[in-house]
Amino acid sequence: MIRASNKHELFLLEKMKFHHIGIATKNLILAKNNYINLGFTSTEIVYVPNQKVKVCFVNKKNHPKIELIEPTNPVSPVINILKKVGSTPYHICYQCSDYIETIELLKKNQFFQLSKPVISNALSNKQICFFYNKNIGLIELLEEKTDKK
Repeated sequence: MIRASNKHELFLLEKMKFHHIGIATKNLILAKNNYINLGFTSTEIVYVPNQKVKVCFVNKKNHPKIELIEPTNPVSPVINILKKVGSTPYHICYQCSDYIETIELLKKNQFFQLSKPVISNALSNKQICFFYNKNIGLIELLEEKTDKK
């Protein structure tokens, strides 16, 4: 259980909003077409060089957003999961507005930070960062940019 030691930390945790489920796939086109056949719509396929993957998002009313991820390189982060189990859901993404503070709170609560924050061109050039917790698995934290003027 994530423990918030004060009201500010609890506030941060409550501001983490579900964004998408990430599914590793060996063939992005086939997976995308299968979802389209099930009534989903799809975004264009985007190459994400800093993660060595191609991705697209599939959506359907009253369903969670799904990110389909195909490795483009043998050292891609998703290659091992595909070798072990094949195509599978493997991460949940949460969006938050207090990005840096939420990273620190996750680390304080036994989440191991797997990567430094990087910009993702597949997610409107927002920062992302991956964490692992042995009781939860892999999560992606997505920065929620706001236009403050």
